[in-house]
Amino acid sequence: MQLQEILYSQGFGTRRVCAGLVQQGWVSVREPAVNAGGYEYRTCTDATADYDPEGLLLRVQGIDWPYHAKAYVLLHKPAGTECSQKPSTYPSIYTLLPAPLRQRPTKSAVQGIQAVGRLDQDTTGMLLLSDDGQFIHRMSSPKKHVPKVYQVTTKHPVDEPQVSRLLAGVVLDDDPKPVRAADCVVVGSHRLDLTLTEGKYHQVKRMLAAVGNRVEGLHRARIGGMDLPLDLAPGDWRWLDADELRLLTQSD
Repeated sequence: MQLQEILYSQGFGTRRVCAGLVQQGWVSVREPAVNAGGYEYRTCTDATADYDPEGLLLRVQGIDWPYHAKAYVLLHKPAGTECSQKPSTYPSIYTLLPAPLRQRPTKSAVQGIQAVGRLDQDTTGMLLLSDDGQFIHRMSSPKKHVPKVYQVTTKHPVDEPQVSRLLAGVVLDDDPKPVRAADCVVVGSHRLDLTLTEGKYHQVKRMLAAVGNRVEGLHRARIGGMDLPLDLAPGDWRWLDADELRLLTQSD
């Protein structure tokens, strides 16, 4: 695969821009060192040079970038951000991502990676993003029943009747079919861990309101079999590896 095509596939701009980056000496490729063990980055100025993209490590304008045929990204969403390309009030979560992830070419009308579902502007925690349409559908479709664990802080004390109703199912105003929690664990007088397998609009807040309580704080801590890493700070992102992708669908 030509180097300029590799850069284009990773979101570094149009083919012309990518060719220019190479020709101007802004792109290096990690290759085995000539005189010693290990690896070194070598600058390539031939935009049409062929490389095997699998496992390729690039350095573009001083930034290391591993090749990914498909992007699978985890973001620790901070409060005060919107999961929208065109936010109305708060900054978009996409501003937290580097330009190549926002510019990756896709077959759809929208460029770049897309959020897998949405979290409200005041909700924090795990947010997946990808340019793989099948993965997005797999993780967000209610029919797939991927469990998601929310840490809920409530305005009023949580009692057993509330927990029982959440587990039995409550009726929301837009659907006569009851919506139930897959699990509900009380972890404090005003704290509970709520597990859901579908993602209706404002579902956690509406479910708590239906049992006579109110959500004061909401944090998504787990998706499938994967917990939000403790070392991933709010606003930070990282690539997901193969083991983590398996954990996300572990509930099957």
